[in-house]
Amino acid sequence: MTRAALYARYSSDAQSKASIEDQFRLCREQAKRERWRITGAYEDAAISGASTILRPGIQQLMRDAQRGEFKIVLAEALDRISRDQADVATLYKHLKFAGVTIVTLAEGEISELHVGLKGTMNALFLKDLAMKTHRGLRGRVEKGKAGGGLCFGYKVIKQFDGNGEPIRGDREIIPEEANTIRRIFREFASGKSPKAIAVDLNRDGLLGPLGRAWGDTSIRGHVSRGTGIINNELYAGVLVWNRQRFIKDPSTGKRVSRINPESQWIRTEVPHLKIIEYELWNAVRARQAQISALVGPNPANTLEGRMKRVHLANRPVRLLSGLLTCGCCGGKYGIVTPNRYACLNHHRRGACDNGRSITGDKLELRVLAGLKEKLVSSAAVAEAVKAYAEEMNRLNRDRRAQAETDRKALAKIEKSIAGIIAAIEDGLYQPSMKTRMDDLERQRADITACLAQTPADIPDVHPNIANLYRLRVERLTEALTDPEGGRQAAEALRSLIGEIVLTPGDRRGEVHAMLRGELFGILEFARDEEAGRNSKRPFMPAVEACPRNHR
Repeated sequence: MTRAALYARYSSDAQSKASIEDQFRLCREQAKRERWRITGAYEDAAISGASTILRPGIQQLMRDAQRGEFKIVLAEALDRISRDQADVATLYKHLKFAGVTIVTLAEGEISELHVGLKGTMNALFLKDLAMKTHRGLRGRVEKGKAGGGLCFGYKVIKQFDGNGEPIRGDREIIPEEANTIRRIFREFASGKSPKAIAVDLNRDGLLGPLGRAWGDTSIRGHVSRGTGIINNELYAGVLVWNRQRFIKDPSTGKRVSRINPESQWIRTEVPHLKIIEYELWNAVRARQAQISALVGPNPANTLEGRMKRVHLANRPVRLLSGLLTCGCCGGKYGIVTPNRYACLNHHRRGACDNGRSITGDKLELRVLAGLKEKLVSSAAVAEAVKAYAEEMNRLNRDRRAQAETDRKALAKIEKSIAGIIAAIEDGLYQPSMKTRMDDLERQRADITACLAQTPADIPDVHPNIANLYRLRVERLTEALTDPEGGRQAAEALRSLIGEIVLTPGDRRGEVHAMLRGELFGILEFARDEEAGRNSKRPFMPAVEACPRNHR
C-alpha cells in the first residue's frame, strides 16, 4: 500500500483553526479513495505562504521525506504548500530527488508545468494582495484612522456599523498612559537623559509599552524611523503612515525594514488623538538638535562609517556574547562600559538590584577554567554522552512499552463496558452489572489519566551523538588555542553551553559564574552513575506516578 503524508496550512487570509481540520478531512477522503496509507500529517497554523523557511511543519515534512517515510505528499492545493515561486520549485526538486510525488486535490499530480505556471500565478496573487491591502490602509489613514498597530497611550475603540460589521482604525487616549507620555516629554526637554527617565519611571512602578519595564531605547528610539516615545508625531496630533516598508530576507525568511522616501509618507491631522502641545514637541526637537550638534554627524552615514560597519560585521564576536544571564532578574548581561559586563536591567532600566559588574577578560578566564575542569578530555566527554544516551533511550523504551500496555488495557476495558451496555439494552440486566460497571469506569478513568500525563514522545538520542560531542569539544579546544579563532571559539562554546548565569557574591565586587547547558547535565548524570547514586537526570520530563489497579 502506497504511503502518503498530509500537509495543511492556514495564514492571515484564512484565520480559522478549523481550516486545518477541513483540509485534512478532504485529504483523508481522497487517500481513502486511492487506498493510500497515511503515515503522517504536517501543519503550519497562522503562517504566511510567502516563505517556507520559518515553517516548522514543512521543514519536518522535508526531513521525513528524505528518510523515505512516505512516497506521496497530499495537500488541498499547491498554494497551501507555498505561494513563493522559488520555494515551490525548490520543494518540488528536493521531493522529486527523494522519490516523493506532490499530489493536490485542486491540481492533481504536480509536474514541472504546475510549478512554473502556478508558482507564477501565486507570486502575482501575493503582489496584487499587497497592493490592494496597501491601498485600503492608505484610504483609512487619510480619513484619520489608524493604519494598523497600537502604540503606547491609546486603545482600540470597538464599535460596529449598521450591518454589524466592525469599524476598524478608531483609537482613543488612555489618560494614565497619556500622563506618562507628557512626563517623558517634559523631563527630556528639561535636560534629563532617556536612561535617567527610564530608571525613574520604573522606580515609580509605571509600566511601559506591552506592560514591560522602561528602557532608554523605548524613550529615545530612532529619529529617522520615528520610533521611540519622543519621536512619535501621533502624540502631537499628526498621524504619519508609510514611513517604512518591510521586505522578507530570502535567506532567513524574516522581515527587514526599509525607510521610504519622505515624499511617500502620508500625514494626516488627528487633533482628537493629540496628547502634548506643539510647544513641548518643538522643545524636544530643539534638544535633539543640540545633542546632535554636540555629538556631530552620525558616522554610520559616512563612507568611512559604512566601511567600519562591514569590518565589525566580519570581526570575530566576543567569546561570551549572548550567553550571559543575570541570576537575580533573569535579564541579559551586556557591555555597559568598554570591556565590562553588567546587568542591563540594572544599568538601563533600574529594574534590578544587581549592580555588580565584571571585566570581559576576567570572566572569559574564569569560564575557560571551568570548561577545562569539566572537559578533561574529548574521550571522557564522549564516554559520558554515550552513557547518557543509552540511559535516555532505555527510559524512552520503557515509557513507550508502558503506554502501549495502557492502551491495550484501555481497549479491553472499553470492550467490556460496551458488552455490559449491550446486554442491558437486550434486557439481560443483573444487579452485579452495576458493581462491575463502576469498577470498569474507575479503571478507565485511571488509565486515561495516566495516558494524559504521559509526555509527548521524545525521540531517541542518536547512537552517534557521543562522536558529535567529541568533535565539538575538539573544535572548541582548537579554536581556543588559535589567537584568531574568536568566532570559531564562540560558535563552539554555544554548541556546548546553554547560558552563563552571573550572581553577586557576599563580598564587595564578588561575582559568581555558573555554567548551564545540556552537556553539563550529561556530565553530572555520568558522574552520579559512576558513583552509584540516583541521578537527577536533567532535561528528562518528569512523569508522575499513576495508579494502575487494572493489573
